Amino acid sequence: MTTLQLTITALSPLAIGYQKPGGSIIQAQDYIPGSVIRGAIAGRMLRQSSSEDNANLDQPDSDFQKLFLAEDAAIFSNAYPNDADQPVYVLPATAVSSKNDPGFRTENSAKVGVFDTLIDAFCAESLGYPYDPACLNGDRAEPYSSFYTVQNERYQAHSVDTRLLTRVGINRRRATAQEQVLYSIEVINEAKTKPKQPAVFHSTIALEDETLAGQLTTYLEQQHWRLGGSASRGLGKVEIRVGAATERTAIATRIEQFNQKLRDRWQTWSETFAQSRPFPSDQTFFTLDLQADAILKDQWRRTTVISPDMLYQMAKIDDAPLNLYSIYSSYDYRSGWNAAWGLMKDVELITNRGSVYLLSTAQIDQWLPYLKQLESKGVGERTQEGFGQVQVCNEFHHVFWEDPV
Repeated sequence: MTTLQLTITALSPLAIGYQKPGGSIIQAQDYIPGSVIRGAIAGRMLRQSSSEDNANLDQPDSDFQKLFLAEDAAIFSNAYPNDADQPVYVLPATAVSSKNDPGFRTENSAKVGVFDTLIDAFCAESLGYPYDPACLNGDRAEPYSSFYTVQNERYQAHSVDTRLLTRVGINRRRATAQEQVLYSIEVINEAKTKPKQPAVFHSTIALEDETLAGQLTTYLEQQHWRLGGSASRGLGKVEIRVGAATERTAIATRIEQFNQKLRDRWQTWSETFAQSRPFPSDQTFFTLDLQADAILKDQWRRTTVISPDMLYQMAKIDDAPLNLYSIYSSYDYRSGWNAAWGLMKDVELITNRGSVYLLSTAQIDQWLPYLKQLESKGVGERTQEGFGQVQVCNEFHHVFWEDPV
């Protein structure tokens, strides 16, 4: 599979909003959904094909079919804010920081920092002790969520700035301003205020066809793009550059490092409380960390849990049992607009990004190929639109309370 790295630079405000089902307020999102990128590219190709007599997108071997409609269609991941040229990740739901002054530590800041609680919570509960995390300075620790990058062992949070644009309604008959018709749009700023620099987002597109990936690269860089709504009002202008995706640490290496940290921490807890309970050495532990909202269904039922039964069914493995130990997840509802059909999308129950699932197996070798596939293709439904992106054993689980970042 070929993965393209997209660097999206905002040249004008981005009106990329969402409205909770049953609500009346449209809020700006803090990232660019993969469905928006996918829809913009598909819409541009459809409009261009309508003006070409020889264009036929209905053919099974057409580029349009391969990109958007085939069984192995391209996977468009969400574009997250990222000022640095580094892979951007979502903090796991087990990450916590000070309630009084949350955030990562910096050279010129007195912040306590951020640390992870997954491994300590597992060890404490397994050994029969309560676990209530607190910061080094005694501050109350509460969940902390953010997009982040790591460069030279320095963690940096990334976010977007938003503002309200007030507009006047237009009388369609007179083509002039309509009295008493004002409305506001919440948008993502095209530039950050501190420091002053353009708003930059990083995303990926994963394709099976290497030749098609090269053609798509040329197409993306030759076109002028607008993402989101209100394009006719001057919003949504972006520049897209395409490069090679950054190589990740091998999954087997990440799993080995996670288990080493878990064993060392188990030993620390056992010595602290004079416990002699042995570590379950016959099991290999791993985590599934959602890097994007996921639409999960177990059989026909909506759920927020990636259960062993779901993984058995998706991987078609039934002779390598899994154990599910911990679940850290929350949910929300999401809908949308299908421009091709001119209809609202179904309201979906989503599992929020950052959710963490701790599992183990005695036969990790059988699961490694599927875990690699899970990282590249995602879990759940509508993965081509950016839902269900997964990371196995996020390295942030190695950050403990005595050494926050």
